[in-house]
Amino acid sequence: MSMKLSVKHTVDQWFNKIVKNPALGVTVSILWLILINWIAFGWNLGNIGLIDETEPLFAEASRQMFVTGDWITPFFNGDTRFDKPALIYWCQAIAYAIIGVNEWAVRLPSAIAAFALICLAFYTIQWYFAKQDELEQVSRPNRRYKTSFIAAALMALNPETIIWARTGVSDMLLTGCMASALLCFFLGYAGKGGTGGWGLGTKGSGQRSGEEFSQSLTPNHQSQSEATSPFPNKWYLAFYVLIAGAILTKGPVGIVVPGLIVAVFLLYVGKFREVLREMRLLVGMLIILGLSVPWYALVIWRNGWNYINAFFGYHNLERFTEVVNGHSAPWYFYFLVVLLGFAPYSVYLPLSIVRLKFWQRSHWRSLERFQQFGLFAWLWFASIFGFFTVAVTKLPSYVLPLMPAAAILVALLWSDFFQDTEARQTIPVSSPTPPISPSFLQVSGWVNVVFLSFLSIALFNITHILGTDPAISNFHEQIQRTGLPVIAGVMWLVCAVLVAGLLLNRQWNQVIAINLIGFVAFLIFVLTPASFFIDRERQLPLRELSAVILQAKEPNEELIMLGFKKPSVVFYSHIHVNYLRFPQEAIEHIKNQAAKGLKPASVLLLAEQKKFLQMDLQPDDYKNLSTKGAYNLVRVPFKKNKTEKIDIS
Repeated sequence: MSMKLSVKHTVDQWFNKIVKNPALGVTVSILWLILINWIAFGWNLGNIGLIDETEPLFAEASRQMFVTGDWITPFFNGDTRFDKPALIYWCQAIAYAIIGVNEWAVRLPSAIAAFALICLAFYTIQWYFAKQDELEQVSRPNRRYKTSFIAAALMALNPETIIWARTGVSDMLLTGCMASALLCFFLGYAGKGGTGGWGLGTKGSGQRSGEEFSQSLTPNHQSQSEATSPFPNKWYLAFYVLIAGAILTKGPVGIVVPGLIVAVFLLYVGKFREVLREMRLLVGMLIILGLSVPWYALVIWRNGWNYINAFFGYHNLERFTEVVNGHSAPWYFYFLVVLLGFAPYSVYLPLSIVRLKFWQRSHWRSLERFQQFGLFAWLWFASIFGFFTVAVTKLPSYVLPLMPAAAILVALLWSDFFQDTEARQTIPVSSPTPPISPSFLQVSGWVNVVFLSFLSIALFNITHILGTDPAISNFHEQIQRTGLPVIAGVMWLVCAVLVAGLLLNRQWNQVIAINLIGFVAFLIFVLTPASFFIDRERQLPLRELSAVILQAKEPNEELIMLGFKKPSVVFYSHIHVNYLRFPQEAIEHIKNQAAKGLKPASVLLLAEQKKFLQMDLQPDDYKNLSTKGAYNLVRVPFKKNKTEKIDIS
């Protein structure tokens, strides 16, 4: 026991040393943020090819913008692409201009959006705990630093965030804009009456005057001139700019969802009218409209009702009210998405939420504004969860914007166990939530053990859970040969045992660290090798065939893709692809092309081997160019029959 206390005292002294040295505190914080974000998003970001089906659609539409200089209307494979607004395409096209047309450039906007969001969340949590220490007139650098470090790690190192931050689609950019906007709103709301500052250089012990502390830690200082200014303060201004970015990333949802969260929060705390006046809402709306509307006006001017019906009708209204593209799911779908997408920390979300006692409205309304941070995170989480549960079309990525709130909630739960040795006996009762009882945490801890154990068993038996992939022959056997299921199962089983040991020894504050370390190990030793395996078996054949197409294709020769639809071929081959679903459809199309007497008198055919065999072509009816994985690339020449008509029969 004495050894444990000695180690804890040493850690407390180390954090106090950091906080007494502002430069050291900032340096350690920056290094921590760089480390976790590089592990989560930067490492091997562009070393895996584009993933069909969705990612190449964005990549190629952005490449078309970059090549043609048309920055208004997105195109893919010769057709307009009205699925998403232009910001993600602009970001990817700019990345192409800087580092070239490659996978790194495609994914860089998503990774940067995630990195920026996590840095802002880190700052917000630092500021929140500094303000709480000021109110309680104590100094607890241990709690403040540990909680912000843990929150940033939880926000970066979870499956949902890692998947979308490493994928070149619009979801992470939307989440970055939306979640950053919400954090900026809260900083503007809660910081009324202070001045700007990082809040990392506070003194480690002793009292500080209210004026000194306020000047170094609060994000806004509303002077008399600012209070009467017609313009919003800097945090509200950032909120409006980021909302405009969200609208340019994914449309009306970029303002509807954050607006819903802010409205619910302000109504709950009884400050709706007061804060709307404070935010200079009219000016804010003009800023949002001024930044987001011009592109919409230009694209509608150029494409008319085609754009309005496709984007606003099909991709927004119908997705909320009807099932689109077969993406239906039961009402409990997002419970499973959050459980697995925020694993393994999701088991602590129920306790994190109950701990707040959010139903005690009078209590929350009586608190200082900054003390309502936990309530704000809960309403953020609940509003997004409820909104997309009501929506008929359901996809896992839709609830990505609630993951930052989930990380904040769990980090605030753990802050109760990150106390400083010197301050532990003098903590006032002004905290927005009373410390959680260890017995409640112990129950969640044992749920954690059970969850990790089930996860371990599932990974040991992953081949019985996964379906087959037609693009990978002997899929299950190949997975078993990699040894990854065994490594993953053993890894999480060890974590379950370690968590159980910590619970038996009542070392609560180390439980979350075991989960984080386990996930990092899982990412490095299982998920990354698995992604390379999937890329090698599933995507590499298509990239190799695209290279063959570039070399073999004659001018004006048509490329037909039969039986499957892989947009990555369009991106890597840089040519138009004609998608045909059925073998008979392909035969009829080739006959029609032959009858037209086109030059060159042939077509390229890229087909799954099973579909190709169903065409019943004779050996002299085609020339095999390459076979990779499950795909054949052949040239089908047009033949002349006895009546001199061009045919293939």
